[in-house]
Parts: sequence; C-alpha cells; structure tokens
Amino acid sequence: MAGLFDKQAEDYLVARPTYPKEWYSMLAALTPKHSLAWDVGTGNGQAAFSLGEHYEQVIGSDISESQLKSALQHPRVRYVHTPVTMSDDELVDLIGGENSVDLVTVAEAVHWFDLPKFYSLVKSILCKPSYMIAVWGYNDIVTHPEIEGVLKRFYEASKPFWDPKREYLWEGYRTLPFPFESVGLGSEGQPVALEILKEVSFEGVLRMLRSSSAVNTAKDQGVDLLSQEVIEEIQRAWGRPNVVRNVTFKAFTLAGKV
Repeated sequence: MAGLFDKQAEDYLVARPTYPKEWYSMLAALTPKHSLAWDVGTGNGQAAFSLGEHYEQVIGSDISESQLKSALQHPRVRYVHTPVTMSDDELVDLIGGENSVDLVTVAEAVHWFDLPKFYSLVKSILCKPSYMIAVWGYNDIVTHPEIEGVLKRFYEASKPFWDPKREYLWEGYRTLPFPFESVGLGSEGQPVALEILKEVSFEGVLRMLRSSSAVNTAKDQGVDLLSQEVIEEIQRAWGRPNVVRNVTFKAFTLAGKV
C-alpha cells in the first residue's frame, strides 16, 4: 500500500467518516490495562486520537509521511513514521518491545498488510495473555437510492484500478484471516456489523471519492474516473450543491486476543 494515499492526504482527513466514540469505550472495557495502545496504519490519526481518551500512551504508526503530517494531535498520542525498509526488530523496539502493548488497532487498513508478518508482530508485541487486537473497515454507504445507483456505477468503473488486497474490504472482512481468540466482537469468518452515521455535503462526497486509491491509480494511468461528466451525474442525483444528506457507512469489525 506504500504511497497509495500520499497524494490525497488532505481529502482523506476531511472526507472520511469519523468512527463513533462508543467503539473506543467498548474496546477499552475489554482490555484489563490501559498503558499503551498501538494504532497501525494510523493515516490521519482519528483512531489514535480517540484512543488517547482511554490509554495513557498511544502510538500511531504509518508508512506515509504525508498522512502523518495531517494527523490529529493529542497530548497522549505519538506518531511515528515506519517506512517499508524498517526491520521487524526495529519496529518492535520503536513501539515498546515485546509484551508491551495492551491494544492494537487497525482502522480501514489491515487488508493492505502482509498479514502473516503483521500477525506475527502483533503476537510478539501484545502483553499476554488477555490483551487484544481490533480491526475494522467500511465498504458501502446507504443514502438516497438514486445516489446509491450513481455511486455504484462509479465503483464498478473503478474496480480495474483497485489493488487485489482490497477484496477483503469488499467482502466485509468475512474472508480476512484472523487467527485470534474471540472476545465477543466477531471471529474469523464472522465479523460484527456496525454502522457509522455522517452528515455529508456534495463537496464532501467528491472529496471522499477523490481520496480513493483507485482514483489516483487510474489518474497515473491516464484515466479520469472523476471526469466532469461523472461529477455532473453525481450532482444531478444529489440535488443542489448546498444540500447536506444523512449517510450511513456500512462497517464491520473483528477483535480477538492471543
């Protein structure tokens, strides 16, 4: 996933949904200690920021320096750049060493990872025996049927430019390997369904689409997925540019312990 979200860091920060505060309270209630949380693939830092309300220290890591430059600041959160050239031992030492972390989170990113390598790191770095990893994502929105139809056509046109790893996301993490013991928030093959509610403007929808990795991959190949014609079609379905609509993001989560 290296570089996939570098060009659209600002759009990603503004347009993507904010995860409900209740999620973090729920996760914190399931970890016996609250000393250190690690948010992996932190991006704009929204998950790390919210974890800062429950854990004494939070480390948000990402391979994208441009995303980290836009990350939300919190006194308990420290952001670290973890380039792909960093070794596993260096990464473990940077986070805090083996058996040091109470909670690992990955928001809308685990499908990009080298999963066997990442899960091995998680099992090494989590405190034993009852500390936890939680991953979540979203893959669809529910709003006015006409708008959903237009967006569906956009996503169909963008599919040739998706990374194959995104298939896990489209399938709602039902096929995502997740070799951890269930804590009551889903298990391998059976993620828990969640919803994220957000008020969105027409400009917000465009920024959300522009933040897609497929849009930027296509642009690099000379294809404009968000041409003026497509934008006008979305606007006709949306209504007046100043209209703000309620949108529900269909989300899902898996949580477990070593």
